[in-house]
Amino acid sequence: MSTPYIPCLDLGTYINGNEEQRKKFSDELGRAFNDSGFVTITNHGVSQELIDQLYANIKGVFALPVATKRKYEKPELAGQRGYTSAGKETAKGAKTADLKEFWQIGNEVSDGDPIKSEYPDNEVLEEIPAFNLVTREIYQKLEENGKHLLRAIATYLELPIDYFDKHVHNGNSILRGIHYFPIESPEELPDDAVRAGAHEDINLITLLIGASADGLEVLTRSNEWLPIKAHHTDIVVNVGDMLQRLTNNKLKSTTHRVVNPPVELMKTSRFSVPFFLHPRSDMDLTSLPSTIDDEHPKAYTDMTAGEYLDERLREIGLKK
Repeated sequence: MSTPYIPCLDLGTYINGNEEQRKKFSDELGRAFNDSGFVTITNHGVSQELIDQLYANIKGVFALPVATKRKYEKPELAGQRGYTSAGKETAKGAKTADLKEFWQIGNEVSDGDPIKSEYPDNEVLEEIPAFNLVTREIYQKLEENGKHLLRAIATYLELPIDYFDKHVHNGNSILRGIHYFPIESPEELPDDAVRAGAHEDINLITLLIGASADGLEVLTRSNEWLPIKAHHTDIVVNVGDMLQRLTNNKLKSTTHRVVNPPVELMKTSRFSVPFFLHPRSDMDLTSLPSTIDDEHPKAYTDMTAGEYLDERLREIGLKK
């Protein structure tokens, strides 16, 4: 169920609708991103069967022995491909690492685009072959949904509908499978230890599909934490910092976190699969002139997406 603060929108009315329906969707999406920075999306074309397969395979990966998982951990890739073990990622400004481990899958360029040289190869999991196939299919479906959403955003911003197309074609997007692992002795944790500390996403938009348990919370404008309640089949979509920079804060990159469950549930796992839609590294994030005026002076220095990603990966401890 969505909340009064987090609208639930039907993506099918945008993809298959008439001009009036598409405009209505764009306006509602833009208003939500201007307000809370979050929406939930239904009718997105990802079947429940595929979602179930995804989570079954994600659980299988993290159930592998630690030594097996660490075969796929490449610190030189700054967590951008393969496995990243516990204790490696810390929310910006936090002192204690998040209580999670994760696996990341990136773009596989297949059309001869020279940008392929910028991207490391994905780690191919030998132990669970189906994992590689299912995550690739999910990646492609969420990327396609993300492109539709960015077209709707472009319309809301009164930009050409294809404004983002060239920037996200073979972009640096990431699918991340996350395991918030069980804690056997929660009383021994540092007071500030949480599954995911309060943070904002780096990218343009994030699409989160079918988290296995509650825990995601959004910081509202009134400085209150609001739990996000979504159906297992819904996609939760939020604005990232790159889109906030581009729009000079018109669209909000909302602070969010994943809180610890009640103590009696700390010994259980939580799984989550966000898709971080990134542009190509050369995209200029200079704030759009239409978003700057006397009441909204330019808030950010000029920077490319690649430069900003590099800065943020260092801030959260994934890149040295």
